[in-house]
Amino acid sequence: MKKLAIFASGTGSNAQKIIDHFQHHDHIEVSLIVSNKPKAGVLEIAQKEDIPFIVLSRESFYKTHQLVKQLQTRQIDFIILAGFLWLVPDYLIRSFPNKIINIHPALLPNYGGKGMYGMHVHEAVKKNKETISGITIHYVNENYDEGQIIKQVTCEINPNDSALDIRNKVLVLEHDHYPRVIEELITSHSF
Repeated sequence: MKKLAIFASGTGSNAQKIIDHFQHHDHIEVSLIVSNKPKAGVLEIAQKEDIPFIVLSRESFYKTHQLVKQLQTRQIDFIILAGFLWLVPDYLIRSFPNKIINIHPALLPNYGGKGMYGMHVHEAVKKNKETISGITIHYVNENYDEGQIIKQVTCEINPNDSALDIRNKVLVLEHDHYPRVIEELITSHSF
């Protein structure tokens, strides 16, 4: 059984879709939820789904290696970022090489980097009058949104779409594709 840890900072809508997707899977399970916010909605999902969770402090995340020990103790194979807003430190990337996956709500390399998350992304896409947007699923490296791209999926943007409309279109893509891409990556590669 391959074990996933989902890292999230917010409501957890992607986390819920991933949990649902792997609920009765023969080879993959969501074994842990990790958040940097003690009141994040994703923790309510963890409790509802009876999945153990960890709430990180900034100090422990960046200044100790306690998290790696906790992940290894739980035999975590992959880390899935689902709206996790902190930059992943080098020690964690080295401990899980090509096993940390992120989803970004735009077509990278555009609209990525520090501060480009959530509505900030969609507002920038709208401001620049883009005609397409979408999602980028990628491996995580030491820089925000610069890891190797695994898959991109696009959606059309109409001139009268608001930033919220763009967000809603992109969210549909996230929920539809992210769990399936995770499954494909894990089942089709020997790591």
